[in-house]
Amino acid sequence: MRKYFAEFLGTATLVAVVVGSGTMATQMSADRGVELLINTISTIFALGILILVLGPISGAHFNPTVSLSEWAQKRLAFSSLIGYLIAQFAGGISGAMVANLMFRNPAYFPSHHLRSGANLWLGEVVATAGLLFLIQMLRGQKKDALASVVIASWIGSAYFFTSSTSFANPAVTLARTFSDTFSGIAMASVAAFVLAQLVGAFIGSILGNYFGHVQTPNASQN
Repeated sequence: MRKYFAEFLGTATLVAVVVGSGTMATQMSADRGVELLINTISTIFALGILILVLGPISGAHFNPTVSLSEWAQKRLAFSSLIGYLIAQFAGGISGAMVANLMFRNPAYFPSHHLRSGANLWLGEVVATAGLLFLIQMLRGQKKDALASVVIASWIGSAYFFTSSTSFANPAVTLARTFSDTFSGIAMASVAAFVLAQLVGAFIGSILGNYFGHVQTPNASQN
């Protein structure tokens, strides 16, 4: 059960950071750029720490698309996949509720922030594809020890360069419906976001597996 609890705790903490820092940002500034910067910096540091600390226990998925990819590649048993998914979604919702309560909002504070449009869905495809691509590349090149830096850096960068601000995670997306704040998303927008994330995960996994196992040519071969 330790690996499932690690996934629950990691996802809960990640969402608490995303929602909590988003709420704090709106209290500190009315500038949307500053709000996004505060939200991004907090998320980068927390995600890197969580991957570093919990990675040896559960693999630090904290994301259903990562777990599904691992299962599809037969690196995760189906029974473990179900446990991971339950832990991630339950953890995400719990983290959102904790963040709400910290800022004197109701535990269930449903978001009315509609996020819809082909440009946002494309942003989610790109953000999630990049995430899964990097995970597969790190594994294929045996550089898993760099995951805490690489993955956190990608998510932080994608916050700014994608139109959707890089949700890239179905569990986090659902959890953010529980917060009617800067970081929230309306329930009506979730299905399209999750579908885009699944498409991105498929693309990223395929590309990452292809390039991650390409051998670097020796100088004598050039």
